[in-house]
Amino acid sequence: MTITQLYYVLAVAEHKNFTLAAEKCFVTQPTLSMQIQKLEDELDILIFDRSKKPIQLTEIGQKIVSQAKNIVNESDRIKDIVDQQKGFIGGEFKVGIIPTVMPTLLPMFLTNFVNRYPKVNLIIEEHNTEEIIKRLKNGHLDVAIAATPLEEENLKEIVLYYEPFVAYIPENNKNFDKTEIDISDLDIDTILLLQDGHCFRDGILNLCKNKGNFSENRFHIESGSFETLIKLADEGLGTTLLPYLHTLDLKEKDKLKLRHFKEPRPAREVSLIFPKSELKSHIIEALRSTIAGVIKGAIAFHNVEIISPLKNKKGV
Repeated sequence: MTITQLYYVLAVAEHKNFTLAAEKCFVTQPTLSMQIQKLEDELDILIFDRSKKPIQLTEIGQKIVSQAKNIVNESDRIKDIVDQQKGFIGGEFKVGIIPTVMPTLLPMFLTNFVNRYPKVNLIIEEHNTEEIIKRLKNGHLDVAIAATPLEEENLKEIVLYYEPFVAYIPENNKNFDKTEIDISDLDIDTILLLQDGHCFRDGILNLCKNKGNFSENRFHIESGSFETLIKLADEGLGTTLLPYLHTLDLKEKDKLKLRHFKEPRPAREVSLIFPKSELKSHIIEALRSTIAGVIKGAIAFHNVEIISPLKNKKGV
C-alpha cells in the first residue's frame, strides 16, 4: 500500500469517474486504474462498485476512504514539518474568498503578501460560503476568508475583523436627515438585497428577524452586486445595507447617503477558515498577520453586535 494509491482512491471517490480522476492526478487512466486494482488485490476487497454509473463506493470502500483521508493529511503534515523547520514559506497555496469580501479586502493585502512571500504560489478563488466549506473539506482549498461563525465541526476559525453594516439611504427617504439610525427606522418593505446564496444577504435577513416585524416575502428586489443595489436605491426603489469596507470606495456624493447604526452596531465577523488538521499552518499565519497589518487602520469599531451569516439563525 502506498500514499500514491490512496491519493488515487480519494480522487476516484470524489469524481466518481476513473478518467476524470486520472486527469486531476496528472496520470494516465490505465496507470490510475492499475494502482487501485493492485490495492484492492492486496486488501482482497473491492473499494469501488464499477457496475454502477456513476461509480460508487462499496460499504468497505467508504470506510477505507475515510481512513485514507487521515493518512494523506498526515503525510502532508510531514512536508509541513520539514518546511517549518527550514523556515520555508512557499509552494502552492489556495485561498477561497466570498464575493462580498473579495473586491474590498483582496486589494488591501495582496501586494503586501506577494512582496513578503514571493515563493508562495498564491491561487485566489471566489466562491460562496457553501462552496467554500465543501472545498475546504475535500482539500481543494487550504484556507478561506468568509463571514463567521459557521459552526462547522471540522473547521477552525480565526477572526480577522468585525465589519459593521452601513445603511445607504437616498435623499428622498424619510431617514435621510438622521445622523444615526436603528434597524426599526428602516422600511422593511423596501430593503434591497443581494441574491440568494450571498451570506451578507442572510445576515441582513437575520438582523431584521432579531428586531421583529419581519416577513421574508417583503424583500422583493434582489441583485447580484452592491453597485446595482445602490443604483436602484438612487432611483427611489428603496434602501440597502452595505458592508463598511465597501463604503470606503464610494463617490463623495454617495457617501453623504450613508448612515451608521446606533451602538452596538450590527456587524459581520470575517475570519480565516481552515481544516482542523492545520496543514500549511505557517503560511496561514503569514496570511493572517499580513491582513491584520493592513486592516487595523481601516476598521476601528469595537462596540458591535455580531450578526450570524447562517440562514434562519439569530445574531449572537
